[in-house]
Amino acid sequence: MSNENFIDYVKIFFKSGRGGGGSAHLMRTAQDPKAGPDGGNGGAGGDVILRGNRNLWTLLHLRYTKHIIAEDGESGSSNNKYGKDGANAIVEVPLGTVVKDPETDEVLGEITEDGEELVIMKGGRGGLGNVHFKTPTLQTPRFAQPGEDGVEGWLILELKILADVGLVGFPNAGKSTLISVLSNAKPKIADYPFTTLQPNLGVVPYRDYQSFVVADIPGIIEGASEGRGLGLRFLRHIERNSVLLFLVPVDSEDITKEYQILLNELEAYNPELIDKDRILVITKTDLLPEEELKELKRKVPKDVDSIFISAATHYNLTPLKDKIWQILNKE
Repeated sequence: MSNENFIDYVKIFFKSGRGGGGSAHLMRTAQDPKAGPDGGNGGAGGDVILRGNRNLWTLLHLRYTKHIIAEDGESGSSNNKYGKDGANAIVEVPLGTVVKDPETDEVLGEITEDGEELVIMKGGRGGLGNVHFKTPTLQTPRFAQPGEDGVEGWLILELKILADVGLVGFPNAGKSTLISVLSNAKPKIADYPFTTLQPNLGVVPYRDYQSFVVADIPGIIEGASEGRGLGLRFLRHIERNSVLLFLVPVDSEDITKEYQILLNELEAYNPELIDKDRILVITKTDLLPEEELKELKRKVPKDVDSIFISAATHYNLTPLKDKIWQILNKE
């Protein structure tokens, strides 16, 4: 899917249905011209509901949708007939969708499972018919209750990709190459910054027919937490990852410094991110001879688990998958 088709943010005006009014009908028959009230209740207005759909992975289908409105309930009628409830407005969304208040940025709910439903706006209740207002002293009430208004307003739908592992690194750190080798994902790969303009998901096969999901996130640059480069738009996609792989190429001028910059950007964006399990992955080891690699291994940060790999030669890819699997399945 091309990058212009990856939509992870939409702002939509939602409106739930108004409840139908109760009926104030008075029954009259040839036998009894004053038979009394028989007005039925109004139907409830439709709700606005988000429903998780595992077959969706972007909000593209909502890109040009500006208004979503549920159906109003029908009014009650004579002979105690209830009005029909308004149809719900059901919006299919990918797993990982969060609904937020645009004014306060408050998270109102999220969808994480296939088929899960979240009522984001409740429809108005239907009004009571006049039959409910009959009393010993008021035998023929000529009034009924109106239906309640629905709820309306703008809401933000924001997608945070659900994946077990997130790849974090500067542009050209080798993230796209790694995910293409580990999984069935086919990202665009080229030797210039920001080749990846959208998150790519790949399912990585593991031993005994097991698997885990890896997300390749567009490259981070210094200042990303402040909106530089691709900035905040994609940093949120790593909030749900269980494990973060910090990818730094072996030909980096300073591996420790580059790793620290990445760590600082994540902490500036969301301090909780640095509490996640992480592995420092030194990529492109096929570019250096063995003697230089031995010297370099003594200079990597000691406060994080690290591993040297090469996606081109598949060097150490199986041990890397073993490390990831052990973290994902630890007690």
